[in-house]
Amino acid sequence: MNNLRITDVRALPGDSAFLIDDGKTAILYDTGFAFTGYKVLERIKTALRDRQLDYIFLTHSHYDHALGSAYIKDYYENAKVVACTYAEKIFKKESAKAVMRDLDRKFALKNGIKEYEDLIDNLDVDIAVNDGDIVNAGSLSFKVIELPGHTRCSIGFYCESEKLLLGSETIGVFNGLDDVVPSFLVGYKMTLSSIEKVNQLEITKILLPHYGIIENEKVEFYLKKAKESAITTANDIASMLKSGKSKDECLDYVKHKFYNGYIKTIYPIDAMELNTSIMIELIEKELCNE
Repeated sequence: MNNLRITDVRALPGDSAFLIDDGKTAILYDTGFAFTGYKVLERIKTALRDRQLDYIFLTHSHYDHALGSAYIKDYYENAKVVACTYAEKIFKKESAKAVMRDLDRKFALKNGIKEYEDLIDNLDVDIAVNDGDIVNAGSLSFKVIELPGHTRCSIGFYCESEKLLLGSETIGVFNGLDDVVPSFLVGYKMTLSSIEKVNQLEITKILLPHYGIIENEKVEFYLKKAKESAITTANDIASMLKSGKSKDECLDYVKHKFYNGYIKTIYPIDAMELNTSIMIELIEKELCNE
């Protein structure tokens, strides 16, 4: 990876926040929760010392990825937040911010944090991007890749010179060992299309949300497993529903298959159950009602 250094600056395993630094330009890839925002900031300050943070790349608008940006910007005022145009619209909605605030507070309480400064109203995007746009960050150039499926605002950032993809949860959440957890919340078929889009890129390294960097053979394994896991899980749930199984039984199947090991450390059980229920509804709509 030559002079490119990637530092895990997460405050909690459930955060998603990684610092990308080539010695001249520093980019924060996702920012974690609101309640961990200042802790993530301290880790960035330790890594950069007296240097500035230049960019904040957001993969999508979910609270565990985006809310920390308000806290990072509170210190690094000149850092440019880069996110999808669709995410920019979401951040302007009071109803969306209310949902994110509620989810953040609930998870903060589970971690024993009752009070923290609320900067969520300061959420903003400095550079709104769409598919194919180029973001020039110092000597690094990133092409924006829209990857809808997890959310409609999900994007990745591809650096061709480094053969590096800053990935998206749409492709799937790596368990660190031998499987990838499907995470499509707005579309199953669009998720498969997004996976195929990534497969067309020349990639030797992927920085994965909630995990970190994978390289070479692990990239090939991850992408192959992501597609297989999405298809197998969707088909299994569709078969269960068509045979008369309840949605609760489908939920139990997914929990038994995926909710263990590393995934338990990064995925709150209530969020896992809510997201899986949404996936089951999608599968019923897309595969059972055709």
